[in-house]
Amino acid sequence: MAALREGPVHDVTVEATALVVDGLEVAAVHARPDGMPRAGLVLHPDIGGLRPLFEDMARRLATHGLAVCVIEPFAGRPESELGSLEARMAQVKELDDAQQMDMLAAAADRLVVVDDVARVSVLGFCMGGHYVLKAASIGRFDAAVSFYGMVRTPEAWRGPGHRIEPLSVAAQMAPTLAFFGSKDPWTPAADIEALRAALRGRTDCEIVVVEEAEHGFVHDPDREVHRADDAALAWERALEWVGAT
Repeated sequence: MAALREGPVHDVTVEATALVVDGLEVAAVHARPDGMPRAGLVLHPDIGGLRPLFEDMARRLATHGLAVCVIEPFAGRPESELGSLEARMAQVKELDDAQQMDMLAAAADRLVVVDDVARVSVLGFCMGGHYVLKAASIGRFDAAVSFYGMVRTPEAWRGPGHRIEPLSVAAQMAPTLAFFGSKDPWTPAADIEALRAALRGRTDCEIVVVEEAEHGFVHDPDREVHRADDAALAWERALEWVGAT
């Protein structure tokens, strides 16, 4: 993960854990620096869920002095339903906004209790970025960073549990930094402009559109669409936004 450079803290602890949310066990990874963290960060992964990519991301973020908790968004779903990207795509419509918000809030609570942080932000990618735009409005997080999160719920994802639309809750969002690629079909220019209009007058929110960038250009260096220089700049801005610097 070369685009997310390691920070000055060399001693960090990374452990697998579980959160319990209304009786549901949610797999999670908790990473923390030795000593007092600067702030807390809850991480919502992409549609691929919690995996080594995000475990390493949590570790790297912890080297910047952050206490980090990454959740598995498909908690409670049998592995037989999640074996491929296509299978996961088909399951998104079954997710429930209230449950996703509760899972993210439980991760934040863990960081407050275990790591004694006063400030907790939320950050996510793709589907996770979409949920971050929702979570920014619930009053639990001090700041939010969304990487190419869908501004409107995609038609194929719409189900009875999808009740929060980012454009409808923009006025309630915590200070939010949103990154998009100009060539991302999941976030067309019209949607980005709609979000910009919804946030008009919010000097504590920022939208960054990276020209020629496609979906997923930041978080996975192994993807062909990865843009190392743009990703490195985005990470530096995100670290500042969540209180790592």
